[in-house]
Amino acid sequence: MKIGLDIMGGDYAPKAPVLGAIAAHNALSAGQEVVLIGDKEQTVSLLKENNFDPEKFSYVHTTEVIGMGEHPTKAIVQKPDSSISVGFKMLKEGSIDAFCSAGNSGAMLVGAMFSVKAIPGVARPAITSIMPKLEEGLGILVDVGANADCKPEYLVQFGVFGSLFAQYVYNIPNPRVALVNIGEEEEKGNLLCQAAYPLMKESGQFNFVGNAEGRDMFSGMADVFVTDGFTGNVMLKFAESFYTISRKKKIKDDFFDKFNYEQYGGSPILGVNAPVVVGHGISNAEAIKNMVLLCRDMVQTALTEKIKLAFQ
Repeated sequence: MKIGLDIMGGDYAPKAPVLGAIAAHNALSAGQEVVLIGDKEQTVSLLKENNFDPEKFSYVHTTEVIGMGEHPTKAIVQKPDSSISVGFKMLKEGSIDAFCSAGNSGAMLVGAMFSVKAIPGVARPAITSIMPKLEEGLGILVDVGANADCKPEYLVQFGVFGSLFAQYVYNIPNPRVALVNIGEEEEKGNLLCQAAYPLMKESGQFNFVGNAEGRDMFSGMADVFVTDGFTGNVMLKFAESFYTISRKKKIKDDFFDKFNYEQYGGSPILGVNAPVVVGHGISNAEAIKNMVLLCRDMVQTALTEKIKLAFQ
């Protein structure tokens, strides 16, 4: 197994990705390799500074970097030797089994769509994130930003993505899938939710348990919460603030600690033909390590193949 890691992506690149790669290397098993994509000279220098043998990694040298503020589509086209563009070229060719980056998230989504492309039958790939539960376990929120505007049938597909992801990567048996809405009743919500509800109820592709309100997000009511990317992104950013606020207020609490993004590594882009994970722009070494390990889990569980089977 070869996992491609963008060394130039993120606010603290290349140092954080290099340190994260070292930590990931130490956590991986025999036959699982991290391929470092980016400026080789800078990477090797950082490895030596940290007393790590550079020979333990493979390298693909690149000369360009896609900045966090660049236009995703233009950057992918105009910078073919950027670490993100090269990573997706390798993923398409099969020289790596998964690709991850804490760089420009828009470029990662565009790169995935242009290179490995959406799985046949998938209308729109989606991005997932973790929603911690107040008690034990965690929930999956999908979509969290890939699709600001959605059609009802997209939400049905998001339910499939989330259910399979929860079942195979997080070992949640028969995951309960809920539609994020403003009330429990079947007829509640905007036009999107009103149209999506009966489709999700009748799909038979997952264990649909009805509507979930905002207050249900951190409860044991469901395992997968489905929404459009606009709403999901607002919910995600709001949830992320809990950890930041708890740190600033010097509150030590196990539940708030679960909102630390470092634990989860990154957000998978589900619905494309290979494992792709996008990390937070402020990812540190711990987050990078967990992003690589999430890629490993997606490859090991053959999640992409299972999603393909669901859309045949």
